[in-house]
Amino acid sequence: MSTVNPRRWWALVVLAAAQFMVIMDTSIIGVALPEMQKDLGFTQGELQWVFNAYVIVFGGLLLLGGRLSDLIGARKIFVTGWAVMIAGSILAAAAQTAWVEIAGRAVQGVGGALIAPSAMTLLMMLFMHDPKELGKAMALYGAAAPAGGTAGVFLGGVFTEWAAWQWVFIIYIPIGLATLAATRLLPDVGSRRGSVDVLGAVAVTAGLALAVFAVVRAPEVGWGATATILELVGAVVLLALFLVIQKSIREPLMPLSVWRVPRLGSANLAMTLLGAAWIPMWYFLNLYLQQVLGYGAFASGAALLPMTVLLMIFMTAITARLMGRFGAKPLIGAGLLVLAAGLVWLAAVPPTGTFLVDVLPASLVAALGMSLAYIPAMIAAMSGAPQEQAGLASGIVNTTYNVGSALGLAALTAVAMSQGADQLGNLPKLTDGFSAAFIGAAIIAAVGGVVTLLVMKSDKAVAAEAAAASAPQGEKVAA
Repeated sequence: MSTVNPRRWWALVVLAAAQFMVIMDTSIIGVALPEMQKDLGFTQGELQWVFNAYVIVFGGLLLLGGRLSDLIGARKIFVTGWAVMIAGSILAAAAQTAWVEIAGRAVQGVGGALIAPSAMTLLMMLFMHDPKELGKAMALYGAAAPAGGTAGVFLGGVFTEWAAWQWVFIIYIPIGLATLAATRLLPDVGSRRGSVDVLGAVAVTAGLALAVFAVVRAPEVGWGATATILELVGAVVLLALFLVIQKSIREPLMPLSVWRVPRLGSANLAMTLLGAAWIPMWYFLNLYLQQVLGYGAFASGAALLPMTVLLMIFMTAITARLMGRFGAKPLIGAGLLVLAAGLVWLAAVPPTGTFLVDVLPASLVAALGMSLAYIPAMIAAMSGAPQEQAGLASGIVNTTYNVGSALGLAALTAVAMSQGADQLGNLPKLTDGFSAAFIGAAIIAAVGGVVTLLVMKSDKAVAAEAAAASAPQGEKVAA
C-alpha cells in the first residue's frame, strides 16, 4: 500500500514552476530576436533557428527523456535536466556569434526534454492515490504551460526594453539553482533494470528534426524544391525505421504496446493540433500588436496578460470541475472548437484596429478554448498508462504538443508570408498575412475538435472496458 506524501503540494509547486520555465523558454526570446539579430549578426533566414533549435531538440528528445525517467528514476533525471538547462542558459547568454547562440538554445532543449517527462512522472506518483487530487494537481500543472508561454512574451518585452536581450537567458540561472535546491521535496524512486534504445532514439530524433527542418526551410527554398522533397522523404524513412526498431528489439524506446492505453492515440492527436493552432496564434498576435498597431516590446507583452489571467483562472478553478462532470472528450472537442472561433474572430482584425475592440475579446475566446482542452487532453493521454510507462506516456504527449507547435508555426508562417506578412511597413498587406495565419490556425483547431468528438472514447466507455477486462472469467462469460 502506497503512502501519501505529506509534502506533495509543495512538491507540486516545484514541478509546476519547472513546467512554467520549460514552456516559457519557447516564447521568451520572441520579442528579443531583433536585438539579438543586430548584436550577433544573424541573417533573416538564420534568425528563426534561435526558436527552432530549442523546439526541435526538445521535441525530438522527449521520448528518450521519458524512457530515462522510467529507468534511472524521475527525480534523478529532473535534477540532471535542470543542470543541463542552466549550462545551456549560460552558453546562450554569453554567446558572441550566431552559431554559439543556436548551440546554447539546443543545449537548453536537451535540458527541457529531460525535465518535462520526469516532472510529469513525479506528479503522477505524488497524486495518483486520489483522482480528485490528481485532477486539481493536473489543473495547476497544466495552467503553468500556457501561462509560461504567454508570460515569456511579456517578460521578453520587459528585459529587451529595459535591460538587455541576454537577460532572457540569465533569468534561468537563479531560478534553476533555486529549483535544484528545492528538489529535496520530490519523491526519490530507485532505478530499475533495463537498457536504453540508443538507435531508436537517434532515428526518432533525427526524423522529427528533419521534418521540422524541411517545413521551416520550405518557404525559402520552395515546397516543390528537390531539397525539400528529399528532406521530407528522409524524415518519413527515419520515422518508419524507428517503428521497425521498436517492433524488433527487446527493450524499445517506445513499446508499441503503449498505444493500447485507452485514448492515448486520440488524445495525442488532439494535443498535436492544439499546439499547431495555439502557438502560431500568440506568435502572430504579438507581431500584429508590434508591427501593425505599433506597440513596443513591453506594451505588446502586457497586452497578452489578460489571456494568461483567464487561463490561470479557468485551469485552476473551473476546468477540473467541468471534467469531473462531463469527462475529457466533450471538453477537448468543445475547447478546440472554441479556440477555432476565437481565431476566426482574430482573423477579422483590420490594419487600423484597436486592442480593446479587435484584439482583447477574440483573444479571450481563444484562451477559453485552450483552457478547456489542454488539461483534459493531458489527463486522457496519461491516465491509463501503468506506472512503469508513465514517463513514456508523458514523453509522447509532450512530444506531440511541441512537434505540433513547431510544424504548425512553420507551416502557418509560410501561409502568412505568401499573403504579405513579409512586407514590413505595408500595414494592409501585413494584416492580410496575419489574418491568413489566423484562419489557418482556426482550420487546424476545428479539425481537431471534430475529430476528437468523432473518434475519442468517452470516460464511461473507457471505464466499462477496464471493468470488463478486470472482471473474473465467469462474470465475463455471464456478461
